[in-house]
Amino acid sequence: MFLSRSTGHPYAEGVLMTPKIAPAKGKLGILTPGMGAVATTFMAGVEAVKKNLGDPVGSLTQLGTIRLGKRTDNRSPKIKEFVPLAGLNQLVFGGWDIFEDTAYEAAVHAGVLKPELLTKLKPSLQKIKPMKAVFDKNYVKRIDGPNVKTKGSLKDKAEALIDDMQTFKKDHGCDRLVMIWCGSTEVFHRAAPVHQTLEAFEKGLAKNDPAIAPSQVYAYAALKSGVPFANGAPNLTHDIPALLGLARDHNVPVCGKDFKTGQTYMKTLLAPGLKARMLGCSGWFSTNILGNRDGEVLDDPGSFKTKEETKLSVLDQILQPGLYPELYKDLFHSVKINYYPPRGDEKEGWDNIDIFGWLGYPMQIKIDFLCRDSILAAPLVLDLVLFLDLAQRSGMKGIQEWLSFYFKAPMTAPGLYPEHDVFIQLMKLKNTLRWLKGEELITHLGLEYYD
Repeated sequence: MFLSRSTGHPYAEGVLMTPKIAPAKGKLGILTPGMGAVATTFMAGVEAVKKNLGDPVGSLTQLGTIRLGKRTDNRSPKIKEFVPLAGLNQLVFGGWDIFEDTAYEAAVHAGVLKPELLTKLKPSLQKIKPMKAVFDKNYVKRIDGPNVKTKGSLKDKAEALIDDMQTFKKDHGCDRLVMIWCGSTEVFHRAAPVHQTLEAFEKGLAKNDPAIAPSQVYAYAALKSGVPFANGAPNLTHDIPALLGLARDHNVPVCGKDFKTGQTYMKTLLAPGLKARMLGCSGWFSTNILGNRDGEVLDDPGSFKTKEETKLSVLDQILQPGLYPELYKDLFHSVKINYYPPRGDEKEGWDNIDIFGWLGYPMQIKIDFLCRDSILAAPLVLDLVLFLDLAQRSGMKGIQEWLSFYFKAPMTAPGLYPEHDVFIQLMKLKNTLRWLKGEELITHLGLEYYD
């Protein structure tokens, strides 16, 4: 009998043993660094569903089913009935933001949801007031606000975040907490010496090391408190040895990075289809216009560089030009984002795809995706916090690769390439749920139907 390095679970002969899952009792506090369009659309959406004012469209945990056993068994329960997830009525919301707006005021300002819906939700949303944020304008250059922690070192600010969480948990009677980053994209930076060990990181906090970003202070505070952490932005954040080690040592599940919603979601749907049929691709040009706060932040070259890294990596890892040089080695891939205030949260993404088929004959695919960024992201936030809470109650810790389904740049074990194919990601997610409940994993081999 051995212990898995990734989950801590016992396994024999290479097969993980089914864990014991603690029940989802009491209240689950959801804390979001950042209370802008995504966070408030998520909070307001959950409140609307609870009041029967809308449906949780886009949420796998609320609407999805899972096949169990053979196709002929006709066993396909709702996911939320199969695994013990926290219910929507158990969720309590809080967060931090550099602006002082309540969740209601922030939702009105974001302009994602209709005013008449927000009016009906005002009593509950007005109660959600942002705590003072940890913020550094060197990492997010295009916005600024007054509601920030200013006293002391980064270590002091991390301790203040820990105090915030403890106070929130006590004041709202929460049994458990989950933190999910819904804040802005930080400027691009790579792991530095301060990120390599927990000792170096904690010394860096005390010395205000400029290589430590605000999102990393939040992640450290969460992990120190035993709170699961998800990163919805492409920031480096907890994808560093110091914080991944802290997550394992404190038995905390983590996941990231960068919510997979609009244009990149389309790529992870289409690119696997091209490769599956061995169709070549010589060029993929992508551009976006976006007018919300996210678009304003990404107008800064440093923040765009962080986003560009995740967007560009997807095709290379799906199409695998090293394995299929005759199809993809000369692929030209370009991604651009343009800040266009009149569009608000209603992002538009254009893709021009130059492909070729039999005997090299060229063809084209064009996509014009007029989407609502926060409408697509909100159900992802809901699924992630519920699944992370399930993971913790199941004794899972460290990187939760089975949640790659939700991210543009999925976190993986060192040296392991990420799986970007959305269909493989969904199979991995559902097989993890089957494993958690001791059900047979599904391979889709199907030979038993023809014996």
